[in-house]
Amino acid sequence: MTLRWIRAALAGVAALALSLTGCGGDEPTAQDGGGRVTVFAAASLTESFTTLGRDFEAAHPGTTVVFNFAGSSALATQITQGAPADVFAAASPATMKTVTDAGDAAGAPVTLVRNQLVIAVPKGNPHRIAGLADLARPGVKVALCAEQVPCGAAAKMALEAAAVKLTPATLEQDVKGALAKVKLGEVDAALVYRTDVRAAAAELDAVEFPESTRAVNDYPIVVLKRADNPAGARAFVDYVRSAAGRTVLTAAGFQAPPDQ
Repeated sequence: MTLRWIRAALAGVAALALSLTGCGGDEPTAQDGGGRVTVFAAASLTESFTTLGRDFEAAHPGTTVVFNFAGSSALATQITQGAPADVFAAASPATMKTVTDAGDAAGAPVTLVRNQLVIAVPKGNPHRIAGLADLARPGVKVALCAEQVPCGAAAKMALEAAAVKLTPATLEQDVKGALAKVKLGEVDAALVYRTDVRAAAAELDAVEFPESTRAVNDYPIVVLKRADNPAGARAFVDYVRSAAGRTVLTAAGFQAPPDQ
């Protein structure tokens, strides 16, 4: 066996090893939607997006979805100030506009779902609240979202449509904060989204009111320009907009946009 033959054989083994390493067929890459995907999402999406995140990870082995749930206006501010995120799902076009106007969106947002307000009351509705006018009765304590938050802006529109004026006991920075006040017994009612009461159905009841149709919120979603994982971000957006995603969202009480 010559030295030249040994060298040739070793070179062949090295080339084979390199080619096998390059194949890596089972390893997810950013192009496959793998890696970490950071999603900033409206607080009212907490339950449904948490479920969708687990489903997405199961469908994309090697992917981790990390969520930041908060009021949409706070999230928009964080994004425009440089917070690292791949996807933004807002509870109103107005808060999404903050991000798009700053040039932080990669493309045009699309409407994912719609949501509608209800009056959240303790189980059994002890104060017999039947509509918005009842919230203005003496002694009834009400929690609202702050006006800069989408649920607060929607509540203002609904109250104006009903010609009801009330002084809230508290103004919260996201819908979960308003809902928590009812759960804790600190207020008698809160104007929140239908989806939030459905998620807390063991503790709360929802009172529907006709003026809510005047304040339906569209939820836009977009991949962000500074995304660390743009391929994973696009894959996540595609997944939540898919038939599987719509099933989870509608089961939570969200409505499909008119064009779907």
